Amino acid sequence: MANDTVEEGKRLHGWEDTVTEVLEAGEANRAFIVHGWNGRTDEGWFPWLKAQLTARGFAVSIPPMPNPERPAITEWVRALSEAVGVPDESTYLVGHSLGCQAILRYLAELRGPVKIGGAVLVAGWAFSRKAPFSEDEEKERELMSSWLNTPIDWLAAVSHCNGFAGILSDDDPFVPFEETRDVLRKNLGAEIIVEQGRGHLSEENRVFELQSVLDTVLKMAGMRI
Repeated sequence: MANDTVEEGKRLHGWEDTVTEVLEAGEANRAFIVHGWNGRTDEGWFPWLKAQLTARGFAVSIPPMPNPERPAITEWVRALSEAVGVPDESTYLVGHSLGCQAILRYLAELRGPVKIGGAVLVAGWAFSRKAPFSEDEEKERELMSSWLNTPIDWLAAVSHCNGFAGILSDDDPFVPFEETRDVLRKNLGAEIIVEQGRGHLSEENRVFELQSVLDTVLKMAGMRI
């Protein structure tokens, strides 16, 4: 099914030309998609995005984060660092929900003048200590206390990334829209893209394709949309 989608996209949108341009130029764009708390590598729109970016010449990885039911900052940052290897300006990171925090914490720990090409933060969760929970709030808040209470070094993260974008739905039950929008703008200078009525932009909301994230990655990479 994914290959059929890619071939149809090539026919309708002329992706063949873009892929040829990338390969001939010798560029090595890489994208890493980081899932969230209780997430999976094959959920929601991740396989679709991987197929679309692969069709345009990206090398795409969706690394499994360790212990997704009980995520730990150090473990997730280490796993992402190991997956990325040597970051450069042809490296693009896409996070969903808690994966957005993992990306920022990873960037903040980079050393030296290294920069990545860009980061796209989709439905970024836990940028607010008032972040809503789904079931047993007291138990879940205790489990996620380190993510909620350990400060993010925003300046360090910004220093290692050429640009940020935040993609938010206006009715996300877990991500306070206005507060998260303002946090991302203030601390990252992020471009904000608003999806209408798509919840947490997840599989549970039947979001299996997300054109805005694809367009944003291509824009950051200087490629045709």
